[in-house]
Amino acid sequence: MPNETTKLVRALHYATEQHRNQRRKDEAATPYINHPITLLHILNVEIGIEDNDVLIAALLHDVIEDCSGPHQMHIELRRQEIREQFGETVLSYVEAVSDDTSLSQKARKQAQIEHAAHIPHGAKLVKIADKTANLRDISSHPPANWSPERKTEYFAWAKQVVDVVRGSHEGLEGLFDEAHGLQ
Repeated sequence: MPNETTKLVRALHYATEQHRNQRRKDEAATPYINHPITLLHILNVEIGIEDNDVLIAALLHDVIEDCSGPHQMHIELRRQEIREQFGETVLSYVEAVSDDTSLSQKARKQAQIEHAAHIPHGAKLVKIADKTANLRDISSHPPANWSPERKTEYFAWAKQVVDVVRGSHEGLEGLFDEAHGLQ
């Protein structure tokens, strides 16, 4: 049985492999893997969370949603890989924060608001860290084609999602509020 550090490093390697060809939408086309690493930093370094399942889920939070392609069999393969390598708890957190990519963008955003209150506590921490990281990125390195109105809409929507899970972690929510104030 690998120790916790080994498991975390394996998750980092797995996430790096899964996101290796992806880029963020900012002008610099930042490597996508920077985003999950930022979540790890927010949760562990900035807030002090040491729950390895939460930290691993932060690294893997976009793997099912963004690295499976359009086919259900690939989604099932990612789920199986996460379950086998990192356990059922990590998988449950990753699934809880993954969007249903068969829905329209508008429906996906509404579903996040509606489902956030019902996800496991560890997944709520990942969700808040994700929204915090996204707001920070949009403030400092916005997607190249986003209008000021789209940025404002994203900030408002992110706040709706986080408001549903308030009470999960005061310090993490404070970081989100700081990031929300950057708009």
